[in-house]
Formats: sequence, C-alpha cells, structure tokens
Amino acid sequence: MNSRHTSTAKKLATTRLSKEFAYIAALRPKQWTKNLVVFAAPLFAFSINEQSITGSLLALILFCSTSSSFYLINDIADVESDRQHPVKCKRPIAAGLVSIPVALAMALILLASALTIGWLRSPALGATITAYAVLQVAYNVRLKRTVILDIGAIATGFILRAYAGGAATGIVVSPWFLLCTAMLALFLAIEKRKAELRLVKTKGTKPRSVLKRYSLPLLNRMENVVTTGTVVCYALWSSGPFVHGASTSYMLLTMPFVVYGIFRYQLLSDPQEVNNNDDIGLEQGECSERPEEVLLKDLPILLTVAGWVVSCFAILWLKQQGLID
Repeated sequence: MNSRHTSTAKKLATTRLSKEFAYIAALRPKQWTKNLVVFAAPLFAFSINEQSITGSLLALILFCSTSSSFYLINDIADVESDRQHPVKCKRPIAAGLVSIPVALAMALILLASALTIGWLRSPALGATITAYAVLQVAYNVRLKRTVILDIGAIATGFILRAYAGGAATGIVVSPWFLLCTAMLALFLAIEKRKAELRLVKTKGTKPRSVLKRYSLPLLNRMENVVTTGTVVCYALWSSGPFVHGASTSYMLLTMPFVVYGIFRYQLLSDPQEVNNNDDIGLEQGECSERPEEVLLKDLPILLTVAGWVVSCFAILWLKQQGLID
C-alpha cells in the first residue's frame, strides 16, 4: 500500500513539474537572449556601475515580459495552424499543455505589468516599451507580410531594446550607438530571412507569404550593403573622440571581435556549411534562422561575444585608472 501511494505521489509530482515547465516553455525563454541588447547602452557609454546594471536588468525583465506576452498571443491566434505543423504542434498551447484562457491571462498580466512598471520608472522607458508593443501589433497584423518593411520592423525591435537600456539608466545614447545598433540589427534580420528562404528551398516547406517576394540574390545584395555599413559605423565609433565616438580610441582593439563575429555568422548561413553539423553545432536549416539559437549553441560565437565584452571592460577599467587616454 505504501509503495502504491509513493508511486502515485511521484506521478502527481512529475505531472505538476511538467505543467510548470510547460508554462515556462510557453514564454519562449530561449528568445530572451535578444533582450540582452539592453546592456549595450551602458557598455558603449563606458558607464558600468551599480545604477546602470540595476537599470539594465530592469529593462531586460520588462522586455522579456513584453516579448513573452506577444509570443503567447501569437500562439493563441495560430493554435489551429500550429497543431497541423510538424514542429509547432509541440508548443505548449498547441499541444494542450497550457489552456488558451490561462495563456491569455498570462499575456495580459505580463504586458500590463511591463507597461506600468516602465512608465513608473521613467517616461522614456515607458514610451520605449509602449512603442515596442505597438510595433509587435503592427508586425503581426501587417508588417510581417510586407516585403522590406518586415526586415525594418525586426531591426527596429532591436533598436528599441538598445534604446531602452539608455532610458532605464539615464544614459543619453549617441547617434553612433544607434547607427551601429541599426546596422547590426538589419544584418541579423536579413540573415534570418536568408535562412528561412533557404530552408523552404531545401526542405520544400510552405513559405510565409513575404518570402515569395524575396530571392537569395536580392538578400545577398542587401546583406553586402548592411555588412559594410555595420563594420564602417563601428570602426568610426571606436576611433574615439576625434569623431565624437567612443571616449577612447583604444576601442579599436575590439574591432577584430566584431569583424570575426559577423563573418562567423555569415559562415553559418553559407549553403556549403549548413550540413556541417559537427562544426556548427546546430541542426540542418537552423543555422542562422534564429539569432538566439546561434548565440546559445555556437561556441566560436559565444567566445567572440565573451571576448568583446571582456575587452570592453578591460579598456574601461584601464581608462578609469588613468592608464590609457
């Protein structure tokens, strides 16, 4: 009898645990890595202190809440089509692990909380989160089906995240910062569309409507323009005070990390490398469709980001100690 009760208790505990994981999975926590962009403003401004870290963490939490609320809303809206999809059918809402009323309540609570706290923190942060929410509505209603504007909308989301980091910490972001962020965001958005288009051609899956207006040659030309703009903007900013950029020209030492990171990302999306799973560490077709997957799974990219962050902190510390100009 005792063993039967123990077995039943274990099953109940397992069921509760799986349900809790389902609620968390419905928020798509893997996507939260995109929101780490909020830390860029204090890092670029060389303002690393308790106030900037606390403010950036708050912005991170608010953007995670806002983005997750729209993931929930999208999954509710697409629940029937997701159930017919070979992969999306495993999402918690489509699989029936999270009910639609509960998911809707979670979405409303997350969104309302993020907007309220954002406005209470500062009008600038509240306005930024509101703008991001409006952008998400516009993107899901129309922009994601409008050629070129869809890429612009994805990039604008990253720009708003970066700006929120400044708004939450009281840091005035420079035009160079916004330019660098915009160029890099456009690069990631174009790479995402390239991977999606290639996946459609290799696996024969049904394409989203906007992909019918794109071609790989067109996206390659767009990528060339944006890649050049990204490298040039960052190089000029890191040149230092001479061009009203970074506070020290020693930031040029971080250029190799930026260039290598961009080239590595392009390598991951190259057709000849897509099947090289041992080197990439991602599943076929997954290589650069989702930036957060690359950041989490590709070791060279992880090391590059870590190297860039460490270098920036080292330069900041040396400048604060008066060892460099």
